[in-house]
Amino acid sequence: MRIPMSCLCLALCTAVATAQVVAPAEISDPSLRLLQVSVMPQLKLVAKSVTSHKFDYNFYLTRKLDIDEKKQKTSDQHSIRFEHYNGMTVLAISGNYYGAYPINRFSEAQRARRTFFSVILPLAKASVPMLEDNLAVQGFAFEVSHHVIGRAMGLAVERPENLMVYLPRVAAIKLVTASDRTSQQAALLDAQVFLNAAPLDLWLADEGGPSRSEVANSQPVPLKQTSLAGEISIAPVTIPLPDAPEAAVVLPTAAARSTTVPAVVAAPLTAPAPDATTPIAIVTPRDLSPQALASLQSANQAVNNHLVKDLAHEAHLVAYAPPAFIAFRNQAYLELSLSTTLSESARSSRYKLAALTFDEQISPLIRRVLPYFPRQADFDGISFSSTVQTKTKPGVHASAPISIEFFFSLGAMRQYESFELTGQGLLNCGIILINGERVGVDLQLAEGDSRF
Repeated sequence: MRIPMSCLCLALCTAVATAQVVAPAEISDPSLRLLQVSVMPQLKLVAKSVTSHKFDYNFYLTRKLDIDEKKQKTSDQHSIRFEHYNGMTVLAISGNYYGAYPINRFSEAQRARRTFFSVILPLAKASVPMLEDNLAVQGFAFEVSHHVIGRAMGLAVERPENLMVYLPRVAAIKLVTASDRTSQQAALLDAQVFLNAAPLDLWLADEGGPSRSEVANSQPVPLKQTSLAGEISIAPVTIPLPDAPEAAVVLPTAAARSTTVPAVVAAPLTAPAPDATTPIAIVTPRDLSPQALASLQSANQAVNNHLVKDLAHEAHLVAYAPPAFIAFRNQAYLELSLSTTLSESARSSRYKLAALTFDEQISPLIRRVLPYFPRQADFDGISFSSTVQTKTKPGVHASAPISIEFFFSLGAMRQYESFELTGQGLLNCGIILINGERVGVDLQLAEGDSRF
């Protein structure tokens, strides 16, 4: 009986995809092994997407890095698996990328940036959408080995270099759904990047471009692609730097350079034409159902208990309202309920009371609260909800207390913690409610103007 060619192709693709996923039996940790089994269909789709992607140079999935390409072709290429990283359950994907960067033309940051766009970003786009709804997957870790070409004693020397990028789940989703370079950079603020095990600040703009506080307006770099199918010669491909003052050349590895092909000089950067066949990523909104918030509460209960034990007196936490997760503007916030007493006249403006509450109670508390939560926390921000009243002299009728709520994202709070934002800058980034109505608060005006 003659088997149709389409069936053979389907069987081959399935076999290749399965070959890229680590077998559950190879995973010693019981919880990771069970997770590997439960999402095996999705992992096979990830593998299929990765193996069908056209990288600039040969890329092989593997858990063993820094090996010669000839040896790599016959080595174990099972790579997609779950691992623990900093106490988090992450999907780990590693591999060898056989492109080489001349060390005299590419700095560490430039090499990391190119490998990020050439390999790691495609890996993320292949894997994150498949698992973004699975709350058991708390992050994604990608490790890729590329090559660096230098000279020693007049001779060309080629050595491997390893780039590792860890993305918490929320940051990974933001990265793969980002529509421009600015959004990609924002997603990387919560990432951890290492080059040869040394921490690296991966900034997606080119040298001489915008600073970290500015916006990079360029689109993601379009890449020339070379097929991975079969035994083919790999032509040198240039990955141009955006707005680079000079053209640069990326070379193939030594094995690929055995075929003499002239180097290609970078052409001026042009925006890639939209590809109608490319699927559009759909942003999945955060699940804010009571069940999801309850799950979030359960996952963070131990930390919340520790926070209350340490800070209850100092922060004036309300005993009858323990920390709880709430939904606000399509995001999940940890609400901390506080009581605030200010030495102010009962006739003071509510704006002045809000400013004093922030300066005297909230701002010192931010730096005390943040260390309890990792940078890859699984919620969006913290709400400081305070019931504010003023001290009064004996015999003077006290005014009714007012409710003031400060909603701050974790990212903005960490910028404030590291002195990248002023208190006013943090207030401008957040949302302030007084008795349920949104307001703006100017610290200098509210506290310094005698009219208040």
